[in-house]
Formats: sequence, structure tokens, C-alpha cells
Amino acid sequence: MIGVCLKWVDQRPEFDVFGVAAAPDPRFSGVSAADQAALEVALRVRDAWATTSPHEVIALTVGPVEADGILREALMAGANRAIRIDVPFGASSRLTASAIAAHLADAALVLCGDYSLDRGTGSVPAFLAAELRFAQALGLVDVDLTSLPAITALRRLDGGRRERLAIAGPTVASVEGSVAMLRRASLRSMLGQHNVETVAGPVQSAPETVPALTRPYRPRPRVLAAPVGTSALDRLRSITAAAGSGAHGETVVLDPAAAADRIIATLRDWGYTAD
Repeated sequence: MIGVCLKWVDQRPEFDVFGVAAAPDPRFSGVSAADQAALEVALRVRDAWATTSPHEVIALTVGPVEADGILREALMAGANRAIRIDVPFGASSRLTASAIAAHLADAALVLCGDYSLDRGTGSVPAFLAAELRFAQALGLVDVDLTSLPAITALRRLDGGRRERLAIAGPTVASVEGSVAMLRRASLRSMLGQHNVETVAGPVQSAPETVPALTRPYRPRPRVLAAPVGTSALDRLRSITAAAGSGAHGETVVLDPAAAADRIIATLRDWGYTAD
């Protein structure tokens, strides 16, 4: 079994023109490019393993009945089964992973998008790997199937670095949207009958407080003095000197409490935290 996790999201901007948070609307719903790439990779792995170890691709989502549409699209593209776990929209990442894990205990591979369009935390794959006790390969930017049965992948690291992985054994992998483009469904498949299995979601022992909207933090723009000088070169030197005037490297020796205060004050000066 190869599992694919898809998330039903609203694809509109986060806020309307009046600055009000946009409520989920099924008319504008769909899946992210990363989730589509995960489905395509799952279909390619299934086809590559077909001669030695046949598997079926199961597409899963956690959400309301409106999410059935993205599962039918997955079936049109080539998924063998589709399961919707009936949970209200906005469930936490931990609850989502727990609900999905109950159906993927026997999976040989689980594919997820690297992050969703709404919250963008990318935490579900990590929670899912912990629930299943699988290895994890997160943030993949390339997947190579020429070395089967092992899968070779390239993972993005900080600072522009890359890490090459050999995926073997039960693994939860998350891919970026650039990894693959989802194949187009054939006309015959689009006209066929596609049934989505619906199962009840887990019962929460206590209500969870989940933010309705989580956005990536964007630091405030830094205020620079107007450039001075008679020539363009003088003004350019003035701008670059002003941008580099605040030295971001400094060695100090402080106790933990004073060090924390110093870090917060510096981040505030740089514009990364609000006053």
C-alpha cells in the first residue's frame, strides 16, 4: 500500500480587499501543488514497483463532505482507493495525523505535500511519521526511481545545501510542488464512477484551540536614511553603507537572562519583532 495525504484548502487569498479573513468556500477549494506532486510521485512509485511488488495507491484526506471532490480527482488521476475521514474543517495537525495513521499502519510508503496553502506549517508529515513509527524524509526537492527497490531523493537543507537520501522501508516523505506535475486524467476516467469511502473521525476528549488562520511572519521593513551625494555612484555607496551600518555580528558574554533580553532587543531593532 502507498498512501497519499491530500488537504482540502481554500485557494483564494487569505484576506479580502477589506482585510477580513476569508471563510472557507467549497467553490474555490482544491489542493496545493505540493499535494499534487505527492500524488504523482505515489503513482510513479506504484508503476515502478508493479513488476516486483504490486501496490495500490490510497488517497486520504481529513475534512468535511466538501473534500470529496479532491478525492474524486485523485481517483481520476489513477489512485486505486480514496478515503475521507469525517472531521470538521480546521482540525489540528496532531489530530489530523492521528486520524490518518489509523489507516496507513501497513503502508510501504506515505507521500505528503511539503506544506499546505493555508497554515503552511508542514507539521503533519512529521506527526504522521511519529504516529506510525516510520522513518521520515521531509522537504524533498527531487525523487529518483532509477535505483529501485530503493528510492533516491534529494532533500533541501538550510543555507542552500542539499542532502541525498536512500529511502528504503516504511517511510513518510514530503515533497515540494516542483518535484512532479500531476498527470492529466483521461476522458474515460473522468466519465467513470468514482466512489469515496467515508469513515468517522476520532472523537476529541477535549476541544483544541486552533488558530483560524496562521500566516508566515514577515518582518517590518527597515527604515533607511535618504541617499546623499551628487552622482549615482555616491548615492549607491550611501545606500549600501546605510544598509550595512547595523552590524549583525557581535560577541558578548552575558548570563542567560541578560542574553535573552539582548537577543530580543536586537531582533526588535532589526524589525523582526513588534514593539
